[in-house]
Amino acid sequence: MILLRRKLLVTTALGLAAPAIVRAQGDGAATWPDRPLRLIIGWPPGGSTDTVARIFQPRLQEVLGKPVVIENRGGASGSIGAIEAARAAPDGYTWTLVYDTEATNQSVMRLPYKTLEAMVPVSLVGTGPLVLTAHKSTPFQTFAQLVEAAKKAPDTLNYATSGVGGLAHVSTTLLSSRAGIRLVHVPYKGGAPAAQDAVAGHVPLYMGNVLAINQYMHNGTLRPLGVTTKTASRHVPNTRSFAEQGFQDFEAPTWWAFLGRAGTPAPIVQKMHAALAKVLAEEEVKRKIEEQGADVVASSPEECSAFLAREIDRWGQVIRENEIRADG
Repeated sequence: MILLRRKLLVTTALGLAAPAIVRAQGDGAATWPDRPLRLIIGWPPGGSTDTVARIFQPRLQEVLGKPVVIENRGGASGSIGAIEAARAAPDGYTWTLVYDTEATNQSVMRLPYKTLEAMVPVSLVGTGPLVLTAHKSTPFQTFAQLVEAAKKAPDTLNYATSGVGGLAHVSTTLLSSRAGIRLVHVPYKGGAPAAQDAVAGHVPLYMGNVLAINQYMHNGTLRPLGVTTKTASRHVPNTRSFAEQGFQDFEAPTWWAFLGRAGTPAPIVQKMHAALAKVLAEEEVKRKIEEQGADVVASSPEECSAFLAREIDRWGQVIRENEIRADG
């Protein structure tokens, strides 16, 4: 009887304490943020993800009323930064802006987390075309000419990307398969060094986002042969999409998504989404991002989650079919 009474007292005490715990959690969400936040970027300074983040970061911290400190944790196709974000406390003070490699890394690498289990999607920030370019020293004026040359001499034409297993690599693998050609992949540790070598003519072909090479397409150093959006993109004038060049339904847009740690209180996620959406809707921020070759999306968390699930699934299939690994 005494034991039973003790259990009842403990249960009653816990029951009385529960509202206090809920109130304490609610108060935390109500006062968030009350200290600086960090925004982890899994890429070095100067890359497209870092560039996009630094466009909206000043206004985001003004809207939130607290500093938003960017931390560049580059390496392993964005996975080092993503792992750091996935280990963070779910308190709303650590966030990350991820690149399209976040989806492909799930199949290419053995990671200690799964994106949709460890992260909470906040917003798809933007999308844009990947573009395949040829250096001005090459004879290729069109993708058809490249295909013809590659068929005559398989495994002789090199193309640079930001790394093994990234969307640029995986989508080029799929495109090459559809075209019946074999190109040689030359991976780099990020889009910036890949673009530098492409501009210097050390690698004849480059597949990557527009942000890294926009000025070099304008001045004629790099010649665009096709874009991976479903239709032609305003960011690469006078260039048809691969779908429009006979590769029906081929589509592989690059993208950037804003994520938090899974378990972050929903009111905090909602506040962050509202602040980010407000900033991305501002004309100056939109203009600066679009000048880099991307289109602002500013999706809902639910839309972002569904998009990530589709990307992980469809590119995972291509990776498995072509036996793409992070060390090859």
